[in-house]
Amino acid sequence: MPRRKPRSDRHADHSRSGGAPIGDVFGRTESGPDGDETYVVRTIPGTRAVKTYRCPGCDHEIPPGVAHLVAWPAHGGEDDRRHWHRGCWNGRRTRKITRRWS
Repeated sequence: MPRRKPRSDRHADHSRSGGAPIGDVFGRTESGPDGDETYVVRTIPGTRAVKTYRCPGCDHEIPPGVAHLVAWPAHGGEDDRRHWHRGCWNGRRTRKITRRWS
């Protein structure tokens, strides 16, 4: 099978650091599900997803090996981390959270 040619946008400004953009390594900030709180959001690649999680957006499992997002309140600490499907996180403002955690 022939190898694919890398896209040019993959290497733009990442060549100095040798990897992913630094903003996503430490987490980027976005507004949360309620829109009133700031959350830190980090992408988890499928190769690093080794456990099963339950998405609070749809209440379905995220099996090992599936890329997803982890988000937590910026001022609440990493103990409040929740793992989300990317689509559920992107639609968090248009639908309600189906699972509440304690």
